[in-house]
Amino acid sequence: MDTRPTIPSSPIPLDRQICDQARMSRDMRFDGLFFTAVTSTGIYCRPVCPAPSPKPQNIRYYATAAAAEAAGFRPCLRCRPELSPGNDSWRHGDHVVARALKLIEHGELESLSLEDLAQRVGVGSRQLRRLFVDKLGAPPIHVHTTRRLLFAKQLLTETAMPITEVAMASGFGSLRRFNTAFLQANRMSPRELRRHPRAAPGEALVLRMGYRPPYDFAAILAFLRGRALPGVEVVDEHSYSRVFGDADAPGWLRLSAWPGGEPALQLQLHCPQPQHMLHVIGRLRRMFDLDADPQAISDSLRGDRLLKPMLRKYPGLRLPGGWDGFEIAVRAILGQQVSVAAARTLASRIVHHYGVALDVPGQPGLERLFPGPERLVDADLAAIGLTRARADTVRGMARAMLDNRVDFRSEQSLDEFVERWVALPGIGEWTAHYMAMRALSHPDAFPAADLILRRIAADGGDALSTKALTERAQAWRPWRAYTVMHLWRAATDAAMQTKKATA
Repeated sequence: MDTRPTIPSSPIPLDRQICDQARMSRDMRFDGLFFTAVTSTGIYCRPVCPAPSPKPQNIRYYATAAAAEAAGFRPCLRCRPELSPGNDSWRHGDHVVARALKLIEHGELESLSLEDLAQRVGVGSRQLRRLFVDKLGAPPIHVHTTRRLLFAKQLLTETAMPITEVAMASGFGSLRRFNTAFLQANRMSPRELRRHPRAAPGEALVLRMGYRPPYDFAAILAFLRGRALPGVEVVDEHSYSRVFGDADAPGWLRLSAWPGGEPALQLQLHCPQPQHMLHVIGRLRRMFDLDADPQAISDSLRGDRLLKPMLRKYPGLRLPGGWDGFEIAVRAILGQQVSVAAARTLASRIVHHYGVALDVPGQPGLERLFPGPERLVDADLAAIGLTRARADTVRGMARAMLDNRVDFRSEQSLDEFVERWVALPGIGEWTAHYMAMRALSHPDAFPAADLILRRIAADGGDALSTKALTERAQAWRPWRAYTVMHLWRAATDAAMQTKKATA
């Protein structure tokens, strides 16, 4: 029986006894869920820090790195807080703080004022600041700055990027501002930290992307491999590769397990425009669900008789996202009432006929960008095998995107997103929820009309109706998207066992 402590998944004050136990046991499940600050040294650490335990009277606990830095502590050079996974409990759901955090992680505070950010989430700037201080221990601008500085610290430690490019990559408009902010937060200049760079200069950077175990990387690769688009992606049993950017300056990336069993993925990244790097990292963390708290999800769902054995059988199952919202929307439309393989064939034809051809030296299989809405809005899609209705839906969706009638803004609620998308011809609730699950990585998206879900949720009986499954799934909120992955996985395994038995 697991007797290790559990930290609540909701954003409430930390329990000191729980934090003490997790820190003393160096439990990796709690990495990123809180930070330990030491008053005698002025340093804050991850709960997995290998340094000797400080005296209890010198310890302070903070829910976020931003809160620790706002209190005057600097990040540890040994355990490196920049490597800890994020705390997704602050971001899931449609709460004001969650929506504002998503905007901050998309870099919106680089161009928006605090007033503009508050308006985007429907509150005043003073109220938003108060909510952030109450929930996260630091105001929005401090959360934004801490995120950028920790990313800069990782680049300075793990790569040989020029400091000017590090400043650009971490979202600072000038080297002077970057040097000042970094010195204030770390009590040393960027150049002092860069005394012994660990990586030699080269075209591709190698970065660690931490997660909170357990994490089933093989399962997420298998899901993406079955849907991979030739020319755009290369997915095998060990890695995911993709081309991105624009035709004039394409970038590429490859994600694989970190050697040696460390709870992290290894990212090889070629990003010709440093100012886009932090955004790329954020997309990947969302796409591979690296900030999820599997313990909180399991604790919430394991009381369900249907889900309990699945949670035990598939620990660490995550929610696979998508790289780009429009790409996921096209693929969702193509997947209506057809198999995954058939949808992939149609999407591959779209890439071949309308994708942007690239020259990416040394990266075989990465040779095209997925077409944007401007390339598909007037495309003759029937000529490549789409039915007239499906072609009209894709073109209509592309037009709606160009007209800003629909979008993938991260701050919108699930209900708002679904309502706007189902207003388009040919888009039903299954498609809208599937897009929310893959493009927004919304943890509560639930395509209840899915036939496989209705069959497997019946647990041996006749397939449930969409209404019955929707009612059944109320108990699974706010993690319904994760139940989708478990039910689909169980259905796949059942089909494989049947196939073996009849072979």
